[in-house]
Amino acid sequence: MRKGRPYRCCECFWVAFYLTLLLVFGKRALADLRYSVPEEVKEGTTVGNVAKDLGIDKTSLTDRRFRVVSGFKDAFFEVNPDNGALQVRKKIDREELCHGSGSCLIELKILVENPLEMHHIAVEIADVNDHSPSFSEKEQTFEIAEHTSPGTRFQLHAARDPDAGINSIRIYTLTSNEHFDIEISQSDEDKIPFLVLKKSLDREQKNKHLLSVTAVDGGKPPKSGTLNVSVIVLDINDNRPTFSRETYQIEIKENVSVGAVVATVAAIDPDEGTNGEIEYSLSKTLARKVYQIFELDSVSGQITLKVALDFEDSEIYKLDVEASDKGQPPLIGRCRVIIKIQDINDNAPEIEVTSLSNTVTEDSKPGTVISLISVTDKDSGLNGKIITHMTEHAPFELKPSYKENIYSVVTKGVLDRETVPEYEVKIIATDCGEPPLSSFKTLSIQIADVNDNSPQFPQNPLQCYLSENNYAGAPIFSVSAVDLDANENAAISYHLLREGGENDVISFLNVNSDNGQITALKSFDFETLKTFQFQVVASDSGTPPLSNNVTVNVFILDRNDNAPVILYPLSSNGSAQGVEEIPRNVNAGHLVTKVRAYDADIGYNGWLLFSLQEVTDHSLFALDRYTGQIRTLRSFTETDEPEHKLLILVKDNGNVSLSATATVIVKLVEPKEAFAASDVKSAAKDDEDSNVIFYLMITLGAVSVLFLVSIIVLIAMQCSKSTDYTSKYLPETNYDGTLCHSIQYRSGEKRYMLVGPRMSIGSTIVPGSHANTLVMPDRRRTSEEVRLTYSTYRASSSDVSQLLFGLQD
Repeated sequence: MRKGRPYRCCECFWVAFYLTLLLVFGKRALADLRYSVPEEVKEGTTVGNVAKDLGIDKTSLTDRRFRVVSGFKDAFFEVNPDNGALQVRKKIDREELCHGSGSCLIELKILVENPLEMHHIAVEIADVNDHSPSFSEKEQTFEIAEHTSPGTRFQLHAARDPDAGINSIRIYTLTSNEHFDIEISQSDEDKIPFLVLKKSLDREQKNKHLLSVTAVDGGKPPKSGTLNVSVIVLDINDNRPTFSRETYQIEIKENVSVGAVVATVAAIDPDEGTNGEIEYSLSKTLARKVYQIFELDSVSGQITLKVALDFEDSEIYKLDVEASDKGQPPLIGRCRVIIKIQDINDNAPEIEVTSLSNTVTEDSKPGTVISLISVTDKDSGLNGKIITHMTEHAPFELKPSYKENIYSVVTKGVLDRETVPEYEVKIIATDCGEPPLSSFKTLSIQIADVNDNSPQFPQNPLQCYLSENNYAGAPIFSVSAVDLDANENAAISYHLLREGGENDVISFLNVNSDNGQITALKSFDFETLKTFQFQVVASDSGTPPLSNNVTVNVFILDRNDNAPVILYPLSSNGSAQGVEEIPRNVNAGHLVTKVRAYDADIGYNGWLLFSLQEVTDHSLFALDRYTGQIRTLRSFTETDEPEHKLLILVKDNGNVSLSATATVIVKLVEPKEAFAASDVKSAAKDDEDSNVIFYLMITLGAVSVLFLVSIIVLIAMQCSKSTDYTSKYLPETNYDGTLCHSIQYRSGEKRYMLVGPRMSIGSTIVPGSHANTLVMPDRRRTSEEVRLTYSTYRASSSDVSQLLFGLQD
């Protein structure tokens, strides 16, 4: 096998093995690589080019975070991000890493991202002959009776060599002599040397023999260790202790309590006296760990436990026990105690998050890989069989990999950050032991926002009530929208949706793009513009941006900014002054004239009241404060003055009233003169008056028909209209001799009336009314309202009739 190249084997066994992997796992099984590297190599030594062998483009290694994920706290290998080579990161001691003579493999996980992949690499650490055989003691002494028969074997201290395979101990040699030879006994994987007596000893000729035993390994060049053996020839103690069994096999559970007796050995010696007294001891050639775990009572032969056992540390222990008598020389018998440890379920599964992307966008499709999970259990059998699952309330699931106990966390449903911005996902691993043990790990997964929500206004449309004569440049209204997204996706800017020509009202509006505050760049006049609407668009800052708009209905509220205008009397020079001639013989209540005025304002601001400021005789004339009609209070007498001057004040009902005055001069004439003057006027305008009367009669009829049609339409509309907002204005039909405006409209659940003269408002004013606006209860038009409207129409018709008759007179 060559260093740095993928492991290949041409033997039939490996060919069959790879064919089996191909059939079972397909292409993914062949994706695992195997390398070999000798121990003790220098740091930076290249093991193999993983990127090349996996077919990964070297130029993308850095961007894809090509790296080694190792289960060791101090990793032995690393990958070069520039060329993809697997390199030794630190010096490797195979004997320290892998105990025993078996193969020493290190499993590595190679992780790449974008897309997320994980590959399994196996690196075999090849042994080098870096240790010499060594004996636990430099010297060993045997006391052998002189009558000992040839062929008797004496166990020598076995040498230990941490190297494995061919580099381990191969042979033992003995210095040339005539009495002893050396034999090797194979016990499991150990070679145990024995000193064999090939010729009887003669103490009188030589009472001590000095020998040298050499242990040689199979390395190239070979290394060796030496044991000095001293053989002292003694007199007869011709029976050695013998055990009831040569091998004791014991099985105990790993949770045996400390101090418990795990085994008892027994040996017998037919000799008497001190030659038959037996002492037990553990062989001095055992591993140091055995002496730390077990203790042998020298008298009873009981083997007790000194520390707790751990199946995961070692599954089997082999103890060589010696029984020695007290003869001179003492004889020794030997046996082997094999203690097998039974596993119990004392280790919970361990969950390792190999890779974690703790943020996933809310528009990720189902099946998106978020993390890779590996689960291990130190126990064996059913105790190490693991069942892994995830909490079900989250939109994620575990998908098993082709390799056992490797899972990927993937999305299984639709994510919505506005509903759940973060998930705490619990992964639970449970083994199949009795009782089962479990462990869990919680993954915190953040849901990243995408721009999937447009700004929303709390209400659409919006109503804005603005008093006329507002200051240009001052704010008049503010809109606000909310966006359920986060960060820049929720940053909202506002702008007006401008449509129409240059004279459009919207051109005089401006909106603050940051806070939605709307500013009017001009002052509005109620008499010119009563209502208008515009649209505000709210856009977020996402990519692509989303937007929504809201309609704002603006109602201009009237202010008392117009003074009354006198329509009659009006003289030829434009002054409000007129002359009226009436006969002296008129009765009380005679209509002298009617002062007519107009106010451009509406409601209270346009509701005109008439009053007499100056009059020559208060007992003669009376002025109706609502209609402006001047009537006589009594009949005239001979003593009354022939000419009277009346100064009439006309004022509105605004908070700060505005007014105008008119002067009416009433002249008293004799009846004949009055009739004569009437005849002259009648003769001059006979044709004109007849036409006027004709047109007025047609107008009166048209008004009556129009009113009846309006009543029918209003009843139908009230029956079908919902309580939603309507911006349609209904003209008030009341007319009491004064030209003014009276407007009704509905907004939401309230009905508003801009009142005019002679309206019965005592029962209609409710809290919340504006200065010139009455808020009326929201109810369907009933028959009483119809009758009220009809009676109002009759009153108005009466006034119109009076007007016609006055013109005719």
